[in-house]
Amino acid sequence: MERPRTARRQTKHVHFARPTSKPLENMASWVDRQFSNHSVQLAAVALLSGVAVAGTIYGTQAIRRKERVDELKASIPELNENHHAQMLTEFGGAAFPPNIGREDERVAALARRAQQGDYDEDLIAEQLSRTASFLGPDRFTLVRDSFVIVVGLGGVGSHCTSALARSGVSKIRLIDFDQVTLSSLNRHAVATLADVGTPKVDCVRKRLQAVVPWVKWECFNEIWKKDQAEKLLGPWNYGQGRKPNYVVDAIDNIDSKVALLRYCHQNGIKVVSSMGAGCKSDPTRIQVGDISASVEDPLSRVTRRKLRAAGIDEGIPVVFSTEKPGHGKAELLPLPEEEFQKGKVNELSVLPDFRARILPVLGTMPAVFGYTVANFIVCEISGYPHESGAGKLREKMYENILSTLQGTEERLARREIGDAFGLKIPVTKDDIGYLVEEVYYGKSVISGLPTRLTLIRWKAPNEGFRIEENPEGQKSVKLSLNELVCMTKEEAATHEREILKGGKMPESFYGEDVIRLVDRRREEERHYHQYR
Repeated sequence: MERPRTARRQTKHVHFARPTSKPLENMASWVDRQFSNHSVQLAAVALLSGVAVAGTIYGTQAIRRKERVDELKASIPELNENHHAQMLTEFGGAAFPPNIGREDERVAALARRAQQGDYDEDLIAEQLSRTASFLGPDRFTLVRDSFVIVVGLGGVGSHCTSALARSGVSKIRLIDFDQVTLSSLNRHAVATLADVGTPKVDCVRKRLQAVVPWVKWECFNEIWKKDQAEKLLGPWNYGQGRKPNYVVDAIDNIDSKVALLRYCHQNGIKVVSSMGAGCKSDPTRIQVGDISASVEDPLSRVTRRKLRAAGIDEGIPVVFSTEKPGHGKAELLPLPEEEFQKGKVNELSVLPDFRARILPVLGTMPAVFGYTVANFIVCEISGYPHESGAGKLREKMYENILSTLQGTEERLARREIGDAFGLKIPVTKDDIGYLVEEVYYGKSVISGLPTRLTLIRWKAPNEGFRIEENPEGQKSVKLSLNELVCMTKEEAATHEREILKGGKMPESFYGEDVIRLVDRRREEERHYHQYR
């Protein structure tokens, strides 16, 4: 019998190629050839020399830097009873005022006594007698019993606070995180050289105590933050007393300003806001009105836009200037080129989202803004008659002018095209205010009259009145602000009949003086438009 065959296990043999050294030999040969080249040798020596020199320089600089730091540290005396130090705030400012002199101590002692009632009322009455006689006893009592919060103690806020205290307001809360600097002194109401480096809240309180020692103060040396709103805007005596009669917004940072105004509006706290005093020089252009009516003020425009995004269109009184920027006037200073070379320019600001560039300020203008705010508050609190609604009245006028312009454009388009139903014009209420107030100074370009004003095209368009329609079916007419001129309604009716419908040219209908004035105003508008 044959044996059964057993299955053989088959093994697969894999052969690996032996690595060759030829590529390495080629690389070594190439390196040898390169370094045998005289030019390459010189370049290599130069490179190594440069690295060595750079290393030496940086090493030397590091050593010198360390030596200077060590010298600086060694120059700081030990803390003892003759030399003490205080912790800085989170913003890098002084946490507390420095040691005060004898005169300051005397003033502070007098203020403590006065605020506790140990001060002759007859002296207070005599000092405030002119305000009392102006307002009358009942209204003056309301001012004396009032509580006002001032947020921001720069040029505007410090002058406003000084005016409120001197007018008789008895309780004032100050909120500001900043300290007095040398550059503050061109516009600050009370700061002196001795106050440089001290918190603004302590500076204002200390200086005004020497004027009105009976006024009571609460000082918050911190930045306005929404999460601290209940504490910062809460009742007097750190939440134990009465609510504020008014809050003053004198902040120059957009986001903080909007957050403060939004909180006050939503929580029923009366607030008045100061818009931009920087780059302004004409005090006659300062107005008080609703924020919806504030025109041609960049800070007001941005603030208004952000508040509208939050659902707030009106209801906040503001102090603003309608002065236009222009050639030769001050403007926001550019950052030097070397600052951009250093890295991120946003790191130059005091705090995140704060302005890093310098805004030129004529020292007189913040004072005018501050006193205007204080004047508004005193009149409001006392109930003294004043025209705080002037801005709202102008707003109604702008609405009427816009409606009239809309009707005129519909008539002209219908005359040539026929169907002009639902026609829209690319002009807003803000545009109306800009043209009437800033370009034509609130007067007719024909007669100079300031009443019953309206806007109308100066000439009929060369291509005729054409209606454009977008994919959604919205009809609009082409119209630029520079084509519009300001006239009385009666003059506009004649202008429409003779020029826009009658085919006459303005040059043949009006005198040379009117033509020159219109040309000048339109040229000014083209110039001003770049700043809008």
